[in-house]
Amino acid sequence: MVSFFKVSRYISTQHLVLLTSTISTSPSPSPSPSPSKWSQAIKNASSPHKSVQIYTQMHRQSIPVDSFTVLYTLTACTHLHNLPLLRHFHAQIIKLGFTSNVYIMSSLLHSYSNACFGDARQLFNEMPERTTVTWNTMITGFSRRGNVKKARSLFDEMPIRNIASWSAMIAAYVNTGHQNEGHELLCKMLTDEKLKPDEFTLCAILGGCGHMGTNRTMGFVLGKSIHGFIMRNQWQLNVELGTVLVDMYAKCGFLNAAIAVFDMIRNPNVISWTALICGAGQHGYVNEARTLFDQMQEVGVKPNELTFTGILSACVHAGLVEEGRVYFNLIEEYGLKPNIHHYGCMVDLFGRAGELEDAYEVITRMQPEANMKIWGSFLSSCKVLDNFKMAEKVIKRVIEMLRPEKDGGVYSLIADLFVMGEKWDDAERIRRLMVNQNVRKARGASFISKCGP
Repeated sequence: MVSFFKVSRYISTQHLVLLTSTISTSPSPSPSPSPSKWSQAIKNASSPHKSVQIYTQMHRQSIPVDSFTVLYTLTACTHLHNLPLLRHFHAQIIKLGFTSNVYIMSSLLHSYSNACFGDARQLFNEMPERTTVTWNTMITGFSRRGNVKKARSLFDEMPIRNIASWSAMIAAYVNTGHQNEGHELLCKMLTDEKLKPDEFTLCAILGGCGHMGTNRTMGFVLGKSIHGFIMRNQWQLNVELGTVLVDMYAKCGFLNAAIAVFDMIRNPNVISWTALICGAGQHGYVNEARTLFDQMQEVGVKPNELTFTGILSACVHAGLVEEGRVYFNLIEEYGLKPNIHHYGCMVDLFGRAGELEDAYEVITRMQPEANMKIWGSFLSSCKVLDNFKMAEKVIKRVIEMLRPEKDGGVYSLIADLFVMGEKWDDAERIRRLMVNQNVRKARGASFISKCGP
């Protein structure tokens, strides 16, 4: 494999100048003879585009570049999510001789992990010196891509691990649905390594306690024990830690405990309120969810998109059609745009109430267009209500969107609808299509939206 560093050497400064010249045409600041002032100008620029423009101007005027200049410009490149720009700046770092600067190379690795993880992997493999930060960056990168095995492999290879390393690996397990493994690793950290967890570690574990499925009781016990650890060590219950505790208790169905923790948070934010509302609605505490939503508005906290998903989901499960309409109309009143989850809730709500015309109208005016989950919800309501006429309006369009590898349940649903409408030939055609395309039938498929922070 060709070395990443060798390839980058041949990218000229002119490439960076040409690329960044297309980013912004606004005039650059007045030149200053002091490189430190240029660095501060890059750091304090009004936008990442402006930061890169100032850096380019430095090169045009042959202003010396120091490590702070490079670090601030790297930060700007990361925010721009522009891979060609980042690669060209990497070439600049090599030409300027900063490849031995641990802080710069760590920052570069972090930038690549967000822009192109393949480049991050290659850079990591060729780095002459790796720090704990670089190892942690790669563990988090593999975790975000669902490759928890590779993340664990790197974790095991690390020569030195700090609390951030353990936290990153525990978060990798929890975020990929391996809560039990995350719990085991936490126990190992406490007993074998004698390390005291920090806030990030506990937030990662608590985040998975409410997602243990059939092991929800275990999640509650684990979450409660972590809560006890926090109290015994007299940790301050700030917004971040308090919110994950609220979310854990609410998702496990212990709304009173969630409210008790919520009341201890000094300045709960919209995420805190949303966790409580979603948890209440998810477990059937619909009146409580509505009361919380009203209280949130009264204290001046503006609901976000997820808050509305939570309250609309509560209306769906309780069959509150008119209330759902009111909440849906509130979305735009708060300056937000209804998203596909909000539309999906309304389709479910109208479908369950037998108001198929209203559900159909919601689908026709959706932006973005309905996905297969929403189409499936609508067709399922048509089947339950024995209304083939409404289903027939959309079946042809849905068939054109079907994916054999993912939509087996919808194939079967359409075949059943054709039988219900006595369209025997069409039903047989769909069943033959399922055989020819090797469609896998989905088990226990549901088209009802779920809410969770």
